[in-house]
Amino acid sequence: MSTSADAVRAVLEESGPDYESFSYQELTGGTRSDVYFVTLEYEGRDYEVVVKFAPETGDTFAVEPFLHEFVAERTDVPLPGILVFEADPDRDIPPYFVTERIQGANLDESFEMLSIEERGHIMEQVGTILGDLHSTIAFEGYGRLDRSQGRLVVSNLSADWREYFGAMTRDHIDRLGETIFEDLRDTARECLEANLESVPRQGVPRLVHDDFRPGNLLFDAGEQPSITAVLDWEQTLAGDPLYNLAQVEFLFVDSVIRDPDECERMRKRLYQGYRSERPFEPDTTYAACKPLYQFSTLVWRMAGFEALYGEENDLTQSRAEAYYRQQFDQLASSLRADP
Repeated sequence: MSTSADAVRAVLEESGPDYESFSYQELTGGTRSDVYFVTLEYEGRDYEVVVKFAPETGDTFAVEPFLHEFVAERTDVPLPGILVFEADPDRDIPPYFVTERIQGANLDESFEMLSIEERGHIMEQVGTILGDLHSTIAFEGYGRLDRSQGRLVVSNLSADWREYFGAMTRDHIDRLGETIFEDLRDTARECLEANLESVPRQGVPRLVHDDFRPGNLLFDAGEQPSITAVLDWEQTLAGDPLYNLAQVEFLFVDSVIRDPDECERMRKRLYQGYRSERPFEPDTTYAACKPLYQFSTLVWRMAGFEALYGEENDLTQSRAEAYYRQQFDQLASSLRADP
């Protein structure tokens, strides 16, 4: 397909409803896939859907539409309904799926503008969603999720979470060599190997949304804001639920909020929501493994720097680089002080 309009038109002609005209808007925000908000006009009315195409690299695209239904049937997590999934289109376009359009603002673009109380309410909902996800779905081992013969499976299944997490984080570190953070690889490796024993080997593998960040949440900015959708389920794995919680704490609190007092308030609201769905004590195992889990999350984000900031101006890139380096130094210092 030569243009985005051609690709969207091909989807609508192959799988879509009747329409008289359509318009579309490409979604940005760090996603690896091409995603479009599409508005169809038919008999004087507008209908909205979302079209997502498979990325050029990666082979887990089919997992996402399957997970929408799998998770919706087992939890109260808000997800868009899948309208069409085509793994092998007749037209000359990548695999794709179409979902309903859920109304809501992107949390990444709005979080800083919310009041402290509104942020706290959102954080408690985030905790509740994670707790719901971690309390209802379990697997037989650790690894990336895939789809095989119509079932959800764990690919390259491992019985040792520490081993799996170590290999995954080493991969993040290796990919720093392709970025402006190449000089930090040796320090990152030292921090990982010195602290890997803090990570448990066994436990109950739970469903981990490995890209659970503000940019993948929609919310209704009403009198009491509420999360309306959790998006982008392609990067999922069976893993330690505390790893997922530490990720979220880092991406929603520690890397976003600069004021220490507000950080603690938001952290408590996150824990409160999580604890409403499953038992949780932050001062036990979680306290021991959280620094390394968050360090791994930061390195993963740094490895994707180009995808996140490649189209930004030089000033924005420089500020983002400086902030990542500051966070890296803080977490590395913490890990070195308490191996």
